[in-house]
Amino acid sequence: MKSTIPDTGVPIIPPAGNGGDRQEASLHGEILLRLRDYVVEGNIPDGARVPERQLCEMLGISRTPLREALKVLAAEGLIELLPNRGARVRQLSQRDLEELFDVMAGLESLAGRLACEAITDAEIAAIEQLHYEMYGHYLHRDMHGYFQTNQRIHESIVAAARNETLKTAYANFAGRIRRVRYSANFARKRQRWAEAMREHEAILDALRRRATSELSDILFQHLRNKRTAAIEHLTEPQEDSLASP
Repeated sequence: MKSTIPDTGVPIIPPAGNGGDRQEASLHGEILLRLRDYVVEGNIPDGARVPERQLCEMLGISRTPLREALKVLAAEGLIELLPNRGARVRQLSQRDLEELFDVMAGLESLAGRLACEAITDAEIAAIEQLHYEMYGHYLHRDMHGYFQTNQRIHESIVAAARNETLKTAYANFAGRIRRVRYSANFARKRQRWAEAMREHEAILDALRRRATSELSDILFQHLRNKRTAAIEHLTEPQEDSLASP
């Protein structure tokens, strides 16, 4: 009978040649995914130290695979590694947010313009399916599922642009604002979650029509609106900031 790693459901299988290597890679990916979600969803406060012992217990792993995963999150910009002092969640200032979201707005705007020139009907159909999946998460107030699907939509539009340099730059900056992009949906003043859903309806409509300039403008404004919500969230009282909308 196979045992499993606590809270993951991942079976523990003794290494055996290439099969063991594949199992190790799969386990590493599972740890990285769970740890990234844990940080992105605000379970550790901005600027706080990463509680390695607690995370090891939660994930059922030793510190070595945890620290390997933390290195990846540091490369993505979610955390900072402190020499001989562990790691802490990266804290962005208002100026950081303004600059990063403006760059992301420019990248997504360009991606939308290029995607309209190159995207296939099958790719549009796949994005449309993701959109309806995301809407289902929205109706059920499932922020985790909504956000994951939302990111896949944006990444799909970038991929459809057929520009590897753009794709690399986008991935670099996306990692740095992933956490605050998630939390911005909870900004109270603008009811950002509902607003974002309406904007995605417009994004899908423009993409279906391959309306190049229109999609480019919508994506730029979409990120600008997200920037405003992120800054509002940054200045809101934090004691209930991640409560369900």
